[in-house]
Amino acid sequence: MAQLYRTILLFVTLTGMFTHASGQQQPAKPISGDFANLRFEQFAKEIERVSPYRFFYNASEVDSLVVNLQVKNQPLQAVLRQFFEGTRYFFAIDQNQRVYITLDRPIRTELPIGFFRGGNGQTTLDSTANDYLTQGKTKRVETETKVYDIGKRTNPIRPGRSTIAGSVRSTLSGEPIVGAAVYVENPRMGTVTDQFGYYSITLPRGRYDLKLRSIGQKDTRRRIILYADGKLDIEMEDDVIALREVVIEAEKDVNVSGMQMGQQRVDIKTIRQVPTALGEADLLRVILTLPGVKSVGESSTGLNVRGGATDQNLILYNDAPIYNTSHLFGFFSAFNPDIIKSAELYKSGIPSRFGGRLSSVLEVQTRDGNKKKLVGSGGIGLLTGRLTLEGPLIKDKTSFIIGGRSTYSNWLLKQLPNSSFKNSSANFYDLNLHVTHDVNEKNTLYLTGYLSKDDFRLNSDTTYQYQNQTATLKWKHIINNKLYSVFTGSYSGYKYNVYSDKNPVNAYKLDFAISQSQVKADFNYYPTNKHAVDFGISSTYYKIAPGNFQPRGSESLILPDVVSGEQGVESAVYIGDKFDITDQLSISGGLRYSAYTYLGPRSVFQYAPGVAKTTNTITDTIAYTNNQAIQTYHGPEYRLALRYALSPTTSIKASFNRMRQYIQMLSNTTVISPTDIWKLSDPNIKPQIGDQYALGFYRNNRTNTIETSVEVYYKTMQNMLDYRSGAVLFLNHHIETDVVNAQGKAYGIEFLVKKSTGKLNGWLSYTYARTLLRTNSLNSAETINQGAYYPSNYDKPHDVTMIGNYKINRRFSLSLNFTYSTGRPITLPISKFTLDGAQRLLYSERNQYRVPDYYRADFAMNIEGNHKVKKLAHSSWTIAVYNLTGRRNVYSVYFKSENGVINGYKLSIFGQPIPSITYNFRF
Repeated sequence: MAQLYRTILLFVTLTGMFTHASGQQQPAKPISGDFANLRFEQFAKEIERVSPYRFFYNASEVDSLVVNLQVKNQPLQAVLRQFFEGTRYFFAIDQNQRVYITLDRPIRTELPIGFFRGGNGQTTLDSTANDYLTQGKTKRVETETKVYDIGKRTNPIRPGRSTIAGSVRSTLSGEPIVGAAVYVENPRMGTVTDQFGYYSITLPRGRYDLKLRSIGQKDTRRRIILYADGKLDIEMEDDVIALREVVIEAEKDVNVSGMQMGQQRVDIKTIRQVPTALGEADLLRVILTLPGVKSVGESSTGLNVRGGATDQNLILYNDAPIYNTSHLFGFFSAFNPDIIKSAELYKSGIPSRFGGRLSSVLEVQTRDGNKKKLVGSGGIGLLTGRLTLEGPLIKDKTSFIIGGRSTYSNWLLKQLPNSSFKNSSANFYDLNLHVTHDVNEKNTLYLTGYLSKDDFRLNSDTTYQYQNQTATLKWKHIINNKLYSVFTGSYSGYKYNVYSDKNPVNAYKLDFAISQSQVKADFNYYPTNKHAVDFGISSTYYKIAPGNFQPRGSESLILPDVVSGEQGVESAVYIGDKFDITDQLSISGGLRYSAYTYLGPRSVFQYAPGVAKTTNTITDTIAYTNNQAIQTYHGPEYRLALRYALSPTTSIKASFNRMRQYIQMLSNTTVISPTDIWKLSDPNIKPQIGDQYALGFYRNNRTNTIETSVEVYYKTMQNMLDYRSGAVLFLNHHIETDVVNAQGKAYGIEFLVKKSTGKLNGWLSYTYARTLLRTNSLNSAETINQGAYYPSNYDKPHDVTMIGNYKINRRFSLSLNFTYSTGRPITLPISKFTLDGAQRLLYSERNQYRVPDYYRADFAMNIEGNHKVKKLAHSSWTIAVYNLTGRRNVYSVYFKSENGVINGYKLSIFGQPIPSITYNFRF
């Protein structure tokens, strides 16, 4: 902090004469206005709007200040002196109308003798700070004062309306800026840039100051004369001068004014703030802290969203699905934090462009890469290392970003004295590549590739290997100012193999693979500023190899077994329409119609009606040839959402959506495992159908610095899969005989309080939710709990999460995470009996009991390097402790028969505090 004030002191002293709260006045342009109940930041922006003054301050130091003043033709010095009188704040104004606000540290009007000394004893000047603070100022002034003609010039300007469109990018990196507010004040009209940084705004023809605001960027404007439809691309500078750790006004109230409900957007800054087990920033761990999102236990990356199973989430990485989102059985996320730009989670009111899953969509977007210069970043932790490079292939036209992560845990295992660890191995790596190419003003190409691989072996016995592969090619084409299209082709693949060769006689290898290829076309149309339409079409081809069991080595006596492969095609068309009827009332409606066909070659078993499906009740087998249609399912998927603003800071929202899911995951574990298998819907296994109703109340307090929301939901789910007792899922040629059809219902209420600004920020969430299942078959062999409702494996009624971040100064910050949840349901043996001389167990009803409640506290300290601008690399350290209290949270309960006695045991994954340290760098 001292260095910060030292830099400011140098700059202001070198650029002019000053005054502070007790100093002398300087001649200045008079200020007039009624400033009622304004936060200081709003007050400063208003002064900047009507005068040449520019304010510089630390936003976290002034976030509690509220201005209530009425002034008329007074110098700014007098206004500030009146406001700050009797407080701990000081101000200084230089001859260039720059205003500096400090807390407890007055800015001196002259430097002390000897402040700078050269090696020869003479006074020297380091202009780094001045160069840094004034960088780009001349260019910015030129672009803001220049008048831009939009469309073909006419004299006079013709009456009517025209549309101006373009892209908003960062001056520093050339990357698109998402969520930037683009607006004019008279008439009050505006829009927000989309995921490509694209905007389109329709205005009456004439002269305007087109203004832009965005998080982390300097506010800017363009003076335009709108003659006809035209294009204007805009660059925004990074906000490195004003030190404003704030959320931009136009975006602060998006939770109130926005149409979407049940949506959470997470940026990379938030991801890095949440402490994790082994020091690596983890997107999925942050998602798990959000209301309505749970997991069944420690180290599980499976998401249970509003009562949904883990396979009911569509997780997209630049539009390509990821089937396994974890490394090392859940200890690390599959996503490299240095590549991610942002992630959006949709829990309700899911847009009509998404389909294929019942519960949620998690859309992960990567950064485009720096189009100006070559830069890099990376980190070294206790178990992993990562490196990312990005830069231009053709400056201002083609950029790339490439990143990789790997673990050196094998080396650590070899250092441990325990022989079982020495004979074990744990490896993973992932590689990411993204290339963006601007063909011309109307066409842009995007190429993304992702590859990950894991290799795990315990004590030289069984080896698990699994890998993800994705590739995406995207073409964005601007048709006109109101319409653009995006054509996408993607491939996703996941496969695993398990093998053991410790005993050559029983050596084996088991393989599984799933892949999907998709093509789609999406269109976005903006007829007016208050009306947006999106529509499109997609087709997806699935191919699954359910299981291939083979002997490993010439001595193995294992008999080969291959389960027949599956394939199917899912297609859909959709249209969505968002319309702001009035400033208070908005409506969004959509319709998606999906159709799915199960294809041959395949032999389909038919079973006797009215009795349980077993191999003994098979009545016929029908063989289908390659690509022959076996079964088709189709139906509409409705989307509807409403928003009504009760006031500028309060709104209510409601939504309904129907989803269909034609692919499901089969697992006999409560957590996601790399050996889970996927199954397509067929004549015996119907697609899942889900309906969700949601209602929300949203209010922002303290002029949008604190967000509060309450959402309630009710969801019904048809054709979910549960399992018979003793179900066998691997290498099962008649899988429908071991699964049962279940109906589900889920309901809950979610509370969220969030503070995004100031030294202390974070959020507190509480969720009460239930998820219940029941089987309704008339056959007792296919019912569970006699057809009554029972808790799902992931039913955890109470969940509390608190995330707190405290910024001590520019270099040091602290983070604290607290989580509490009800224990998950389990089925326990309740008695034992002897049959044929052996002990047998009698189990309780399905999920009648629960493991102990779960709670955990985590702590992290982030230490930034010095803030010199010109240096070889910028660095930071993260020191964290996971499970600060060392609580032994129960992961599972199991039973063993020992000397004729059945004993129960509790298993914990992390039974003690786990410290970690990570070194991060960028250059």
